[in-house]
Amino acid sequence: MRAGVVLQARVVLRARIVLLAAEGKQDLKIAHLLSIVPRTAARWRSRFLRDDIAGLKHDAPRPGRTPSISPELVRMVIAKTTQERRSHATHWSTRTMAAVAGISEASVRRIWHSHGLKPHRVETFKLSNDPRFAEKLEDIVGLYLNPPEHALVLSLDEKSQIQALDRTQPGLPMKKGRAHTMTHDYKRHGTTTLFAALNTLDGSVIATCMEHHRHQEWLKFLRLIDHQTPADKQLHLIVDNYATHKHPAVQRWAARHKRFHFHFTPTSSSWLNMVERFFRDLTENQLRRGVFTSVEALQERILSLYRRT
Repeated sequence: MRAGVVLQARVVLRARIVLLAAEGKQDLKIAHLLSIVPRTAARWRSRFLRDDIAGLKHDAPRPGRTPSISPELVRMVIAKTTQERRSHATHWSTRTMAAVAGISEASVRRIWHSHGLKPHRVETFKLSNDPRFAEKLEDIVGLYLNPPEHALVLSLDEKSQIQALDRTQPGLPMKKGRAHTMTHDYKRHGTTTLFAALNTLDGSVIATCMEHHRHQEWLKFLRLIDHQTPADKQLHLIVDNYATHKHPAVQRWAARHKRFHFHFTPTSSSWLNMVERFFRDLTENQLRRGVFTSVEALQERILSLYRRT
């Protein structure tokens, strides 16, 4: 053995079997010298002849225990889970499936886990019925990937009815074994609406808070954008199909301001609007666990994130 090389005792034993066999000793003699059974000596001699030294380093794979649940029963559990509805319930549980299949709850759990089945979960979806879906999709994605020269691409939307919620009493701080707590009941001090325009090139945001979200407030926000953007730049605005955005007064204003170009997302496709990511960060980092004693405090928290962005 080379200096610094550590071998397992069983590998050393197998090597000694091969060395004694190379000296001409038979299995019975090798077994007597090494205090093993002759069958072990014969096995490792034949393994060495077949696989050389590599055959001595690892054990051969073993078949393992015979499964106690037949493949037919596994297929039945999968079929019932995916294709049948449990009586008097909307979905299966491990206990109800175990009672029907005649196996343990743990066995049902293992079958579901191995096949990626989670009957207790449900995911929602919404398909757009916009007949111009593909055309609008290509238009907006094209703005993201290849924006026009000498122009700004802004993603616009409003987050309405943001509530200024104050808890009825302070929560308990987080400690080992206990999460941070908040009271279930709250005091509602009012609401505000956030209007935001996200620059898709650099992530900067133009934002303001207003009491309502009618077409009058939308026009105020468009004037704010007009004031805070370079006058020599064309503006391509990505907006959703909210009726306020298409109000006749808004259309007349857009006709007078030629540098404003509106690009509407397909119906039921607000996920195409990049500003929704800004709203998500706002909700997760500032609003969901926030405590606000007034609408003014809520607006200051919102605009503080806007200023950092």
